[in-house]
Amino acid sequence: MGAPRIHIVDLDGAKTGEIANFEVIHQIARALLVPAELGGGIRDAAAVEKILKAGIDRVVLGTAAVENPQFVAEVCRNYRESIVVGVDALKGKVAIRGWRQGTQLDAVSFARSMIKLGVRRFIYTDINRDGTLTEPNFAEIAGMIDNLRVPIVASGGVASLQHLTMLKKLGAEGAIVGKALYTGDINLKKALNHVERM
Repeated sequence: MGAPRIHIVDLDGAKTGEIANFEVIHQIARALLVPAELGGGIRDAAAVEKILKAGIDRVVLGTAAVENPQFVAEVCRNYRESIVVGVDALKGKVAIRGWRQGTQLDAVSFARSMIKLGVRRFIYTDINRDGTLTEPNFAEIAGMIDNLRVPIVASGGVASLQHLTMLKKLGAEGAIVGKALYTGDINLKKALNHVERM
């Protein structure tokens, strides 16, 4: 239908701390004709290498980025363009371990520290909005974009063409659309055509 990239999350992996669905992820990567990115349970360099060799072209780090910054620095040196940090936030504070554990880390400050380690792209997810079909947290996303000046992909609550319009106007590099595709709230072909015409 024209999606330029597929975003995959290993939810089991996010909870357990290791990739739990590698075989199906590998099959998806082999079947796709467009790039794919994967997050969830990626905690060491061996896992990053395994995923990239399987055909996934971007690895999304979350918990590991918070708990082990040196790991981020290492993989950025080796795979810079393939490393993305997922900033999962609740009221502006970063959450980890499949969103089950909060931290006192300010989302923007945390992202700045990651940029210093070589990270060039972020996915920002507002946990309160994810899967709700309400609307993205435009204020927080705008804050990330304005403060960081690096590509930001918005996630959480995207449910209409108006949401995509607003995100593009704010300067988001892209948006992750999940539940709205399953429910039919967003028609992917129409959405892509709409954004391209802006």
